[in-house]
Amino acid sequence: MHHSPLLSRPDRIRASRKALWTGTVCAALFLVVLVLVAARWSPLMGLDRTVADALHRRAVTEPGLVHVNRVLTDWLWDPWTMRALTAVAVVALWWHGARLLAGWVAATSVLSALLQQGIKAAVGRERPRWPDPVDSAHYAAFPSGHAMTAVVSCGLLLWLLRRRGAGPRMWRAALVAAWVSVLGVGVTRLYLGVHWPSDVLGGWLLGAALAAFAVAGIRTVRVA
Repeated sequence: MHHSPLLSRPDRIRASRKALWTGTVCAALFLVVLVLVAARWSPLMGLDRTVADALHRRAVTEPGLVHVNRVLTDWLWDPWTMRALTAVAVVALWWHGARLLAGWVAATSVLSALLQQGIKAAVGRERPRWPDPVDSAHYAAFPSGHAMTAVVSCGLLLWLLRRRGAGPRMWRAALVAAWVSVLGVGVTRLYLGVHWPSDVLGGWLLGAALAAFAVAGIRTVRVA
């Protein structure tokens, strides 16, 4: 891996604005979903129930697949696993002298955890309830912490790889791994019946907004 060429000041400004715009769009979409969930908008509630019921009916007949999903969601894509990967990146950045960047990434990860728990408490949405559950989860449902943490962690790690000038092969592998993780963790939460679809969508959107704002913020600091 090698360092990418330094961007000119105009290029850094454009990159910062692009990240800011992305974060703003994702944040706006998240707010729409948040309002609809808080208001218990009937079409969304109906869609959530329809998808959740269909997946649960299938899950109760496939214990082997349930086990695979539980391993994936509890170990490979668990929020603490994602945070551990981010922590490794933070330590590496600190070790190589990029202490501002290390602190920024660490602060973003911490803010992500605090933000999701705060919104969960504020919204207080109940998780799906089943007479024959295949899994269980704690805390309120909206937004999905697994989905949000996966997006924040994968987004920051991908940005750091790009910033370090990862080669084409490594970049493609990282991109595939990130997409599989983000989409996969959402699927596992739905299949195991511990989240509504809008919980996962909200987690994805809020995570994308936070990651984009973090990238825009550090770029702005570096431009200044």
